[in-house]
Amino acid sequence: MHALPDGTLTTLAALDAAADRTIRAGLLLPWANVAVESELPRLNLRHTAFHHARLVPPSRTTAIDASFWHGLREASVQALDSLSHVPLDVVMLACTSAHFTSGPPLPSGVFTAFDALLQALTEAAVERVVLVTPYPQAVTEAEAAAFNESGVEVLAHASLGLTDGYPEVTPDQVLAVVERLPQDAVDTAGSVVLSCTGWHTLPVIHDLERRLRKPVLSSNLAMALLAARVPVGVGT
Repeated sequence: MHALPDGTLTTLAALDAAADRTIRAGLLLPWANVAVESELPRLNLRHTAFHHARLVPPSRTTAIDASFWHGLREASVQALDSLSHVPLDVVMLACTSAHFTSGPPLPSGVFTAFDALLQALTEAAVERVVLVTPYPQAVTEAEAAAFNESGVEVLAHASLGLTDGYPEVTPDQVLAVVERLPQDAVDTAGSVVLSCTGWHTLPVIHDLERRLRKPVLSSNLAMALLAARVPVGVGT
């Protein structure tokens, strides 16, 4: 197991620095998502490169609902084909909620951001978390259930209740929703999970880890960790 004793950002930097080659990760990106492309470059990774293909759902919606999730999954095949000439080591659907909601199957070998969260928690031997999202309550509860079914116990969760507009969520709003978590659950949890690739959480992660004295894992950081851990010789 690779624990996160010094925090998620430190662990990611160490993994990237230890790599002896460039890892190329394909990201199938929801068309209105701007947070992934702005946050991943700020991680300053030297050996991990991200290649993006945008997913345009047939409904042309941006608010998360069944048509949005179905549309992302349907668009994944064509988006993956657009990356076919890039020598990729791993491909991820840069959406967390598409994992635990309905829709057609994803192309073989494509991970979701939720898969990345699970892998990061498994690598760190974290079995209990508190969950924070910008999603509506029902979607947050569905994610909590998906974590529980996967063997990660969600001790408490809090959400902003939004269906859209995630890039406009401010750092203060992120901090405020974290503060709504019960303190006993935060103290017991092995990690705080900031789920969703579409909101900007990188500005608050270091501060939260310092204040809470435990690793804070976001969907975008989890995707970077998944890419950084791809073994040599493994490709899609």
